Amino acid sequence: MKKKIKNLKIRFLGGVGEIGKNMTALEYGDDIIIVDAGLTFPSMDMPGIDLVIPDTTFLAQNREKVRGIVLTHGHEDHIGALPYLLKEVNMPVYGTKLTLALAENKLREQGVKGVKLNCVKPSNKVKLGCFTVEFINVNHSIAGSCALAITTPVGVIVHSGDFKVDLTPINGNIVDITRFSEIGKKGVLLFMCESTNVEREGYSMSERVVGETLDKIFVSNQKRRLIIATFASNVYRIQQIINLAIKHKRKVAFLGRSMINVAETAKKIGEMTIPDGVVVDIDRVKNIQDKDLVILSTGSQGEPMSALTRLASDDVNQVRVNSNDTIVISASPIPGNEKSVYNVINNLYRKGAEVIYDDLNSIHVSGHACQEELKILHSLLKPKFFIPIHGEYRHLKKHCILAKELGMRESNMLICDIGDTVELTNKSMKRGESFQAGSKLVDGLTIDDASSLVRDRLHLAEDGILVAFSSISAESGEFIQEPSFILKGVVLSEEQLNDCKNIVYRTVSDFDVKDDTPELRHRLRKALKNYIYKKTKNTPMIVPVITKL
Repeated sequence: MKKKIKNLKIRFLGGVGEIGKNMTALEYGDDIIIVDAGLTFPSMDMPGIDLVIPDTTFLAQNREKVRGIVLTHGHEDHIGALPYLLKEVNMPVYGTKLTLALAENKLREQGVKGVKLNCVKPSNKVKLGCFTVEFINVNHSIAGSCALAITTPVGVIVHSGDFKVDLTPINGNIVDITRFSEIGKKGVLLFMCESTNVEREGYSMSERVVGETLDKIFVSNQKRRLIIATFASNVYRIQQIINLAIKHKRKVAFLGRSMINVAETAKKIGEMTIPDGVVVDIDRVKNIQDKDLVILSTGSQGEPMSALTRLASDDVNQVRVNSNDTIVISASPIPGNEKSVYNVINNLYRKGAEVIYDDLNSIHVSGHACQEELKILHSLLKPKFFIPIHGEYRHLKKHCILAKELGMRESNMLICDIGDTVELTNKSMKRGESFQAGSKLVDGLTIDDASSLVRDRLHLAEDGILVAFSSISAESGEFIQEPSFILKGVVLSEEQLNDCKNIVYRTVSDFDVKDDTPELRHRLRKALKNYIYKKTKNTPMIVPVITKL
């Protein structure tokens, strides 16, 4: 009898068809490993939601198979969901020094204990069930970034993580081209590669370019106060700014909790060098002359509660923006954040500050590979199969076109979506069954797939709410007092309100009060909705409240 060949199953829980929320699971027999556990931030159509994380129901249902999670680097879109995942599935975690230090901060904040954190270095290998994972040094906008070469029973899979090819990196460790070449010569079954910058031609600029530009800004603003906003996790950028502050004899103050946490963490583990006496507490900046100070702030994406946004709204007691401030936004707006970022810039200008931002100056470089850098890895690895990851559909599609130009057969590529399973053997790649996946919404301490909650909030925001109160006798069904209404975000004339009262009277009178009250509420809601739409063309949320006495 012919032995049945086992498939390796690759399950996408996030990071395909979207930017952020990166998470992939590899399953073979009784073993599952996970690559990254990221989050994304809510869009404008998610009012009140704090975070969006992957739906990990599948992993919770198969927790006995999970052997561990490997982290490519320490950005939020790769480790932000880790505390929520580990509350459901306790497993060992593997990552580089800074990645684990940032992850440990998140676990502490969420009160997650008893997790085994295993620190690795580039070139290290870890054995997880039937999988062997090798960490390969790559360049990115955060220290400790790695690609992964995963040896499986069906062949070698390379996961790029987030990367760029920077020949003059700040830490001096260039991407390990030699190791990629060696792995490619031995044979790569599948390449899963990030697609964030696939639309950009050429090469990404080196991080050192930003340092050179910022140096010129320091020189041209010698008598002005500098406020620089960047990603808190961009340790290389922060280190360059600290070095420039020392060079130009300025003190540094951190503004924003995440900026303080990352700087303290990076310094503690040796990923950042900050000489004593350089950093001052934000509460002391009023005593420092403008020419002697640079403030490092969070909020480069215009987040509502971030430090820069609060600065633009005069909501930071220690600092008031004025005409002697030069504010540098050293980051590009993430797609979807443009409006928030430009609102902040406009408000800063209104306060008389000079604002320098990416559209006009080379004060930010991407941490993601452009087309020519992507071609380098494809050419070195020469994979049999290819799946583009980390991008919206258009990014994934264009990455497939790029791979095809390099000789990859179209039949050997797949564009996947969240909830897709890919079945892989050493000879074939095909789509498998779908599984439960998607998004969970974090709202305070509540975690749910509460799409109905978001719909209700949007409904309230767009059309308002009308609450209709009725007090009736449980015996006779007669009204004890006339109907009353609370309206929020709904405009009705006095005549229309009287019509609504009459609708309540009629609907209740036609109903046997001894029957089901939910049915009466349903009839009231429908009658009021039809009337209000007819008169106003609006559909407010209608909440009938019926009290039987």
